[in-house]
Amino acid sequence: MSLYTLNLRVFWPLLTCVLVALALLHHLTLRSAETSEDGCQDPDHGGTLSLLKYALVFALCYYFIRYFASRPAEGGKRGLGRALLLEGHGKARRELLEEYYEREVRLSPHVLGHSKAHVAKLVSELVKVGRTDGPPESSLAFRGDYMQIGSSYEEHKVGSPDCFDILVPLRLPRGLSLDPVVFSERPGGPPLSTLETPRRSDWTRRHRAFTDSFLRPHVSAGVQRLSPDCVLRWFYPAAQRCLATVRYPFEQRCALSLSLGEQQRVQLRLTPRSDYVCCHLSMGVRLIPALPLGDSAFLVPTTDPRHPGEDLWAVYFPKQEQRLLGWLKGKLPSGSCHLKVLQLAKEVRDLGGQTLDNQARAEWKGVLSSYTLKTAWLRLLFSTPPEAWEERHLVDRLEDLLRSLREGLQGCVLKHLFLGGDGAGLLPDSVSLPKLVKEMAPSNLWEVFSPESLELVAARLTYTWAHLHRLIRLGRPQRSSLGRGLHCKHIEAE
Repeated sequence: MSLYTLNLRVFWPLLTCVLVALALLHHLTLRSAETSEDGCQDPDHGGTLSLLKYALVFALCYYFIRYFASRPAEGGKRGLGRALLLEGHGKARRELLEEYYEREVRLSPHVLGHSKAHVAKLVSELVKVGRTDGPPESSLAFRGDYMQIGSSYEEHKVGSPDCFDILVPLRLPRGLSLDPVVFSERPGGPPLSTLETPRRSDWTRRHRAFTDSFLRPHVSAGVQRLSPDCVLRWFYPAAQRCLATVRYPFEQRCALSLSLGEQQRVQLRLTPRSDYVCCHLSMGVRLIPALPLGDSAFLVPTTDPRHPGEDLWAVYFPKQEQRLLGWLKGKLPSGSCHLKVLQLAKEVRDLGGQTLDNQARAEWKGVLSSYTLKTAWLRLLFSTPPEAWEERHLVDRLEDLLRSLREGLQGCVLKHLFLGGDGAGLLPDSVSLPKLVKEMAPSNLWEVFSPESLELVAARLTYTWAHLHRLIRLGRPQRSSLGRGLHCKHIEAE
C-alpha cells in the first residue's frame, strides 16, 4: 500500500546542485585541455570569473523556477500551485479543500432535487402494483410503501446524485410467525440475526409450497429459517413484473432496465431520453427487500464470508438515523460544516485508495466504508460543542474526524452507535430501538478485520492526509460535471 510522490522542495535544489556539479566538471575539463595544449596555466583570474558566472546563471535559473511555481494562475484565479507550496499552512490547506470541494465534491441541489423526484415517482408506482389488499396466503408480497435511505437522501453524497437506495418492505403470509434470533456465532461484529419458525410449527406443514420455496431446515435447532437467498430470488422477478406494468408512461422520457448484480442486488437503471430528467443524468436505483422488525427497524438479506451458507439478516435503522440527523441539525448553528466534513472524509478515503491494486483497494474501502465513516462522524458530533461546527472550523473538524478514525484503527475498535454499549446514553429520547436490538451485545464494526490490516489502514490514512495536496494533483478519473450548465438553465443560477 505504498505510494511515491515527487517532493518539489527537495527536487529543485537537488537538480540545481547536479547542474552546478556538471558545469564545474565541464569547466575543469576545458581547463585541463587548455593546460595540456599550452603546457602551462594562464596566470590571470579568468577561471575564477568563469566559475562566478556559472554560479550566477544557475542561481538565477533556480529562483526563476521557484518564482513561476509559486505564481497565481492566469486570469486572476487563485491557482492550486501556491496552496501546494504552502502545504503546512492552515489557510492554504483550507483554500485547497474549498477549491477541491467546489470542483469535485459539491452536489447541485437542483439536480439532486430533480433526480429524487423522478426516482420517487417511479418507485411509488412500482411498489403499489406489487401490493396486495391483505396478507398473502402462501407467498410474499410488497407492503405498498418504501423508504429512502443512504447518502443521497441524507445529503452527504459525493460527486453526482446518480445512485439511490430504496428499502421495499415485504409482507409475510397470513399466519406465519417468525422469531428474530441474534446470530450467536458472530460476537462483536455488526448486528446480524436469523428468522426462525417456532418449534413444531403447524403452519409450515399446512403450507408446503411456501415452506419448500422460502424456508430451510436447521437440523441442530429443530426449526426452519427464512432463507435470504430464496427471498431475493423471488424479489427480482416480482419487481420485473411490477416494472412491466408501470413502464409505459415512463418510457417516453427514459429507458428502464432491471438487472441482478453482485450479491443478488436488484438494480433499476433509468437512462433519460428527454429533458424531463434534468441534465440527462443516468441514475441507478438499488431496490432492497426488507422485513419489518418493529420500531421502524428492518431486517435486510446479507451474507457473511466467515459463515457461508448461514441464513443471515442485517439490521437496518433508517428511521432512527434520519431522526438522529434531524435532531443534530436542529442543535447545530446555521450554515454548519458538518455535512461538508463527512463528504470530504469520503473524498480523502477515495484519494487514498486510488493507486492501490484491486485487493488492497477492496480492503481499504471495506475498513473505511461509508457507514464506518458516518458512525465515526456521528460520534464526533456528539462529543463536540455545536459552535465548533461553524464553517470557519472546517479543517479542524476534518482533522478531528481523521484523528479519531486513526486512533480507533490503532485500537481495533469502532463501536456501533446503536449497539456500542455507550450508545444509549448518547441518543435522544426521540430515537427508539426494538427490544431485540436493545438486548444485543456491544458491536464492533471492525471485528471482522485483522489488527495488521487495521494498522496498515491507519498508517495509510495518516499518509493520505499529510500528502493530500499531492494526491489531488495526481488526479483521479474525471467525474461527471454534476449537470452544471450542460442541459439545464436552472443550475447556472445556483
